Parts: sequence; structure tokens; C-alpha cells
Amino acid sequence: MSSHQALASRQHRISFAWASADDLEDLVALRIEAMRESLERMGLFNPVRARERLANGFSPAHTRHILSEGQRAGFFVLKPTNGALLLDHLYIRPGFQRQGVGAAALALVCEEADAAGFPVRLGALRQSDANRFYQRHGFNQVDEGEWDIYYVRLPRTGV
Repeated sequence: MSSHQALASRQHRISFAWASADDLEDLVALRIEAMRESLERMGLFNPVRARERLANGFSPAHTRHILSEGQRAGFFVLKPTNGALLLDHLYIRPGFQRQGVGAAALALVCEEADAAGFPVRLGALRQSDANRFYQRHGFNQVDEGEWDIYYVRLPRTGV
């Protein structure tokens, strides 16, 4: 499936589009909106750090918008690294969460990883609802850090 193909997700038409260098500030704002509640719950919310975390490794060639009915619902960053694909960021706007938007994006990520024969690695903030989301989608915990829990999903072959 190409990154511009649409997926049906519950009642939403989900599509994907590549980001450009001009998208950075909009993506920073979306990241802050999506992460604010979890970071505040842990006493870690800092908009300057949130911007730096995304801006420091920003690569439009690895970043895709997630569109729901043509509206930006989120984005993800998928980077090749050491024989795996790193899902470096996946953020869904709060108004689009729990509607299948993130699941559609994760399905595309896993489909691409399976086609390439690569595992997918990621980290999720402790106490974030994202941990249950990734576990529900076949990711297994492999490590823990001070602030994050790390997961891997091995490639599915013959699918």
C-alpha cells in the first residue's frame, strides 16, 4: 500500500501524506497537544523540551501526516535503523484518539515493516495510554528506562 492510499477506519477515511520541511512548527504544536496530558501527569511537561525533541531529529523524508477526512489528525516518524524500523514518533490529536486513527497508522507501519522483513522498535512514555495501545497491537516490552518503556514487534512472515 502506498503512503497516499486511504484506509477505512471505523467511520473515518484515513490517508497519509509525506511531510515537508515547512511542516515542523505545525508538527511541534500537534506533538505538544497530544502529549501534554501524559507529560503533565508525570510532572514533565515542558514545551521547549517537547519542541527540541521533535526538531532535533526532524526528517521530512521519514515523516508522514495522518489525515482523517482530509484533516490532519496526527503524524508519525518511521526511520530505518540497525536492521529495524524505529517508530520514533506517533501522535494523534486528542479529538481523533480512540477512533481507529492510530490503529490505521500503526497498521501501515507494520505492513511496511513486514514487507521489508524488519522488526519495529519504539518507546512509549510511562503512564501513557500508548503502552496499552502498543501491547494490544502485538508489541512486546523489551526494556525500560527512567521515563519510557521500550517495545519491539517482530516481522510477520507469509502475511
